[in-house]
Amino acid sequence: MDTQETKKIIEDLLEEKNAGDILSIDISKKSSIADYFIIATGKNLMHVRALADHTESKLEEKGITVARKEGYSDGRWVVLDYIDIIVHIFNSETRDYYCLEKLWK
Repeated sequence: MDTQETKKIIEDLLEEKNAGDILSIDISKKSSIADYFIIATGKNLMHVRALADHTESKLEEKGITVARKEGYSDGRWVVLDYIDIIVHIFNSETRDYYCLEKLWK
């Protein structure tokens, strides 16, 4: 599966669980850490965790495993690192504070 297909699957998985403001940013020309950031918002701690769990488990079913996961216990900002794609799932306050969209666009 190529990066574009994986990106679309992640976006669809987040949408299935009602993530807010899903945004994909191509960072391939700006950084070597990944090709894309996918940013989404959860309504609260439990929703942020549910979005992360759903994304991780459904991708595992397709043979795509997360290389690194951070922030799950805190639940304000969960990062799922899929090497070429890094998924950021925020609560709204944390997303507004860090504003990754403005930093990377």
